[in-house]
Amino acid sequence: MPSALALTPFGVFHTVISLVAIAAGAWALARDKEIVLNWLGKLYLMATAFTAATGLMMFRHDVWRIGHSFSVLTLAVLAIGTLAATTPLFGRASRYVQAFFYSSTMLIHMITGLAETLTRLPPGAPLITAANSFLFKDIISGLVLLFLVGTAFQFRLIHKRNGAEIRR
Repeated sequence: MPSALALTPFGVFHTVISLVAIAAGAWALARDKEIVLNWLGKLYLMATAFTAATGLMMFRHDVWRIGHSFSVLTLAVLAIGTLAATTPLFGRASRYVQAFFYSSTMLIHMITGLAETLTRLPPGAPLITAANSFLFKDIISGLVLLFLVGTAFQFRLIHKRNGAEIRR
């Protein structure tokens, strides 16, 4: 196996769990238009938490890397989203806070997953290198734009649902 693709068994486990998370999150967003605490949303949230936790345990040369910071950020964002989903802490803004923070975990998955993939593939000539990292900046910009549009769409749906519940 080429060294660029060489993963430890733990790395394979981490990757599989992250793929489960991404698939569940995409399915939840497509089906429910947001990540909520139904079985699919819980699968996504649990797989995301496991992905972040396992990411914290992965060290190359005993050095803290940016991926570790993304893992900490993911766990913090999950905690805030879950507080919004399960407590009255944020009041009437709870659904919006939940949607924003849970959706931002998908953004983090996309950024970190693409970074790992594009710096490893194709073997021997990865798409992203230090010399062309501007390309990755463009990809991140596109993902952030997609996240902002998606979040605005979710906020609009939440607002419509809240208005329909008030009229009942």
